Parts: sequence; structure tokens; C-alpha cells
Amino acid sequence: MYRRATVPARINIIGEHTDYEGGLSLPFTINSHLTLEVKKSKNGFSGDPTVVKLWKAAGGGPANLVISSDIPIGKGMSSSAALCLAVILCAKELSNPLEICKEAQRIEHEVLKTPCGLLDQMAMMYAKKGKATLIDFSNYSVDYLDIPKDWYFKLVDSGIHRALASTSYNKKSDYLRTHVIEENSRVRMALSAPAKKLGQLLNQSHESLKSLGVSLPEIDSQVKLLQSTKGVFGARMMGGGFGGMILALVESPEILPEIPLVSSSNSAILEELL
Repeated sequence: MYRRATVPARINIIGEHTDYEGGLSLPFTINSHLTLEVKKSKNGFSGDPTVVKLWKAAGGGPANLVISSDIPIGKGMSSSAALCLAVILCAKELSNPLEICKEAQRIEHEVLKTPCGLLDQMAMMYAKKGKATLIDFSNYSVDYLDIPKDWYFKLVDSGIHRALASTSYNKKSDYLRTHVIEENSRVRMALSAPAKKLGQLLNQSHESLKSLGVSLPEIDSQVKLLQSTKGVFGARMMGGGFGGMILALVESPEILPEIPLVSSSNSAILEELL
């Protein structure tokens, strides 16, 4: 047996900390990928110890497991979800995309101890080239939005490494319900928003995430600096919080010239049996 699964990283435009509350999100996948290659073995398990644990949790038999990835770890780009999806795709014969996502979530909870929702898994599993995926977590339905040509995104590395398994980011807060209601409204407005308006929504989203308690003063300072930069329409912390990447929406590719534009992934998940 030889299996290979390639999973793209995701960026979430807006709709953060809504997935575990039945809310809305608007992610898309980008040209960073993780690939897992699996070869059946008669000599037990070999590979990175964490990958082996995930493989066993997924019910995989003795195998040689090799990971290659250019998805940054601890940067809010869902490297762990990509890994867990790849493991499930190679270990199990499942055809239902939502079932695959839930199995990937299960092993992430069990092995990596990350109390994640289903945003990352569904963003990757349901992705289409050139489109953002509108996910409604109240019923796990998906719809698609052509990414406007003038939505120019850049990812700014805060330099702060995230370790969500050791944080309390998924705990209920008094503000959570308010955040989800308002964030859902921002997602809906984003669907028809020109770039300048979308930037305002990103700024509002960051303020709400600050109130939710998942940001850090160091992140807030960097976001504020970006928001005040000429040609930046908006910026916000991206991902679960406590570090990682900052998503910036810019007026043109020339803004923040040292940082490349983010491009939509050329392909969604690729699963091969050779």
C-alpha cells in the first residue's frame, strides 16, 4: 500500500471563533501545502512520533509515515488541522467530506489536545480554486464566493508563536455570544463588500477579538500600526489567537512591498492511492 494526501493551508477572511458556536466563517485555501506519504510496513511504525500517534488514533496499521510541509507551524494557518486531515485521508476509507472533517477533529482533540472547532478542516476539505467558502456551522452547509480581484491580502508575521493547546481560548466568556452575533453580521456584509468596506469589517473583527480576550497587547500594537499605514484598508489577528499571523487587506500589491500577496490555492485536497 502506498498512499499520499496533500492538504492546503487556509486563511480565514472573517468569521473567527464562531465555528464552535454555530456561526459563520469565510475562509479560502492558499498555496502552502502539507503532504503525508504512507507506505505499508511489516516492521511496525516509523516517522515523527506525533504523526505516528495520530496515525494510530486514526486506526492506521504498521506503516512508514513521511511528512513534508511548507505551512508555518504556530502561525495561525492551521498546520495541525492539515496534518490531521492528511492522516484521516490516508488511514480511512471515507467518502463523506463532513465525516472526514469530524474524524480529523477527533484525533486533533485526542492526540494534540487542541480544543478546535471545525473551521480549519472544513475550509480545507470543501475548498475550490479561486473561491472563498462560506461555512454555516449551524448546519455545516457551504456556499461559495468568487474572490473579488481587488481583495489584495497579505500575511504579516507577528513573530509571536502560538501554542493553543496550552491556552484557554475555547472557554466560554460573557462576551462570546455578543461576539458571535456581531461577527456573523460582519461575515454577511463581507459577501458583497468592496475592498474598503471589507477593511473596516476586519478592523471591527479585531476589536471584537480583543474584547473576547484572545489577543495580546503585542499583537494589538502591530495591528494598530498596520491599520494606520497608508494603503492598508484593514488588518486583524487571524486564527485562534495569542500570536501567529496578522491578515492585512491592502489597496494594491505595492503596499507593504516586502510582503508577498497571498494567492488562492491552485488545488484543493489531493488524495492518491498508488
